[in-house]
Amino acid sequence: MRWFRGVATTALLAAVAQTAVAAPAAASSNSHLDKRYIEERDGISYNVFEHRDTGSKMSFVKNSGVCETTPGVNQYSGYFEVGKNMSMWFWFFEARSKPAEAPLVTWFNGGPGCSSMIGLFQEHGPCQFYKNQTEPSLNPYSWNNYANMLYVDQPIGTGFSYGSDPVNSTVTAAPYVWNLLQAFYANFPEYACRDFGIFTESYGGHYGPEFASYIQEQNVAIDAGTVTGEKLNLKAVGINNGWFDSTIQERAGIEFAVGNSYRPLINESTAAALYDAFETKCKPALDKCIKTGGDAACADADSVCITEIDNPIEAITDFDVYDVRQPSKDPFPPATYVKYLRRPEVMQKIGAKVQYEECPNGPSEGFGKTGDDARSFLDTLSEVVRTGIQVLLWAGDADYICNWMGGLHVADAVAYANTTQFNAAAMEPYEVAGVAKGTVKTAGNLSFLRVFEAGHEVPYYQPEASLQVFMQVMQGNVPSST
Repeated sequence: MRWFRGVATTALLAAVAQTAVAAPAAASSNSHLDKRYIEERDGISYNVFEHRDTGSKMSFVKNSGVCETTPGVNQYSGYFEVGKNMSMWFWFFEARSKPAEAPLVTWFNGGPGCSSMIGLFQEHGPCQFYKNQTEPSLNPYSWNNYANMLYVDQPIGTGFSYGSDPVNSTVTAAPYVWNLLQAFYANFPEYACRDFGIFTESYGGHYGPEFASYIQEQNVAIDAGTVTGEKLNLKAVGINNGWFDSTIQERAGIEFAVGNSYRPLINESTAAALYDAFETKCKPALDKCIKTGGDAACADADSVCITEIDNPIEAITDFDVYDVRQPSKDPFPPATYVKYLRRPEVMQKIGAKVQYEECPNGPSEGFGKTGDDARSFLDTLSEVVRTGIQVLLWAGDADYICNWMGGLHVADAVAYANTTQFNAAAMEPYEVAGVAKGTVKTAGNLSFLRVFEAGHEVPYYQPEASLQVFMQVMQGNVPSST
């Protein structure tokens, strides 16, 4: 989901950096491990891991029997304290095949402030709700068919996470995510040194580049001896329907609204008026944000562009911004899973301590005050691509709010060794077992994939194609037809 569109103060960044440096030590250093024990609460056994260096605690339930019911596949759900009074929710599923050899992949939904349980239950997790069922069924195309999957609710206040929330921008979110990963490795050392991937969507156009960049920076610091922790063997980043750069993508919203392949949302004369509004109002405000870097200027730019571009388009035609084929009054896919996760017996089984909130206002309001949405992460994305890891930008072509046209323009703007070749490359068919599922182009380690007949949550609409491209990229390959 993308709701709002920051750079924190120097003092806050310093505080967050201190938290990162004090992160749990490397999994191999047993001197840093203090206590492991079992707590019994309300008839449920909790595995508790206390980390002596930071005084933090991880508390989780093993094999709750919820969602993943494949025999022999382990799962863990619970909390890690990533800061004082900051309990971040995670749900981990082992790979269904060869978990001892499979890579580790983290998933983050967008918002900012939307829960990763969306991805788990509506997109590519081990279970889904089919045909209006009230109980989940196994998903045959779950991404844990191939990888060990870690779903994280961040920032604090999102989903099942709770406590104080100091995060008000993408930049300030990254250290807390790194802390959680360090705690995960400390408690589950068997997953250290695995190939590691970050997959995300929507506001993940901010999260993905920044989290990847921060992890790479921490790896360098660990090698230099200035940070204590476990290096993450980052191999791939995948971002579907991402929001990366407002200057590129606000204009692309008009382009998509008048020229998408499903139905025009506006006519040519309206498009002309909106292009004028973009050039005379939205873009100048974004330019000021870029030039000054100030919170007020960036928050104002976000407001101006929403008022002048987004709101008029959405007011003209009845459509779901996440799937233009659907009416706004009937958003798709249905959110059946929300009621399920709020059931007391389910919460008890998985170890959740607060009522589930899919996209609460609090976290997104913090990002809104710093104008984080209007800030571009194109340069950060370019830096990540230049490190040589596999990067996949992909998009369902029925999504309006982070549409594929804008995503392609962003991909074309990435600055790396193969930019010229990428720009010149033609979009080629992308097939699954001989059936066209989209079009793709690649140069070097960057690929862009347009997925046919898919809305914002691509794996929900095209699960087989999504699993195929996920596996290909995590294996270090470019997307290729089968």
